[in-house]
Amino acid sequence: MKKVVLVGLIAVLSFSCKQAKKEAVPTVAEVQKPVVKLYTFNGGTVGVNKLELFSQDTTYQGQTKEFADPFYVISHPKGNLMWDAGLPEMLVGQDPYTDPSGAFTVSRQDSVLHQLKSIGMTPDDVQYVALSHTHFDHTGHANVMHKSTWLVQGSEYDMITSDEIRNGENAGLYEAIKELKNVKKLEGDYDVFGDGTVVIKSMPGHTPGHQVLYLELVEHGPLLLTGDLYHLYENREYKRVPSFNHDVDQTLASMDAFEAFAKEKDAKVYLQHQKEDFNKMPKAPEYLK
Repeated sequence: MKKVVLVGLIAVLSFSCKQAKKEAVPTVAEVQKPVVKLYTFNGGTVGVNKLELFSQDTTYQGQTKEFADPFYVISHPKGNLMWDAGLPEMLVGQDPYTDPSGAFTVSRQDSVLHQLKSIGMTPDDVQYVALSHTHFDHTGHANVMHKSTWLVQGSEYDMITSDEIRNGENAGLYEAIKELKNVKKLEGDYDVFGDGTVVIKSMPGHTPGHQVLYLELVEHGPLLLTGDLYHLYENREYKRVPSFNHDVDQTLASMDAFEAFAKEKDAKVYLQHQKEDFNKMPKAPEYLK
């Protein structure tokens, strides 16, 4: 009798374990990542007339280069994020402009409103705006997005809203973001939609609160947008730091952290200012997903 009971108990336990394993296996719907779409837009062109600015030494002395200046919309089932904001929109319809120092010649052909229209959006459809940093070529139409919540590192916000900037010779940097009143200050990495598919990564050095963007796209796979951590392929390869960076040591540390993270995630890296990388991206209304 005991033997029969024992056999019966084992059978019940075996069935229970199989049932538990069966119930523990998540369904396809539970493990499937949300479909995230990456739209790439043209925020203008930067002609660099003094490429030597992009190294601490004389490596690029006498060289010039044309930079792309994109901005992006990331569409997630829970909302939309705009990453960067191109060159100032006052350039649209104007001849290329060269700054007084002669270092840069900039131009922009199209507005954010017109480009968003190509994907059926208006600024009201964009819940979040995040700038890799607050230099003039990344904040061009930021004020147009004043209804969006600005996701910004606390150190970047403190710098750009400081009296030194607001009342100094670089007051235009503050003017470019002054309408962004809905502010969420970040202190490090931030998972925008809470599922690991759209993550802002803190990478200071170029500016106090410089950041990059990590995306997980269903068909394309992991992807990193570098902001201005790197401007040139050569700068990434040889860890060259622009002469105007806020902190060289911080930049180098961020480069190390970035490369370790990119390797961990096996992510494809896109240098935002590198024209070759910009040209690889399908342009809105097409998208990566």
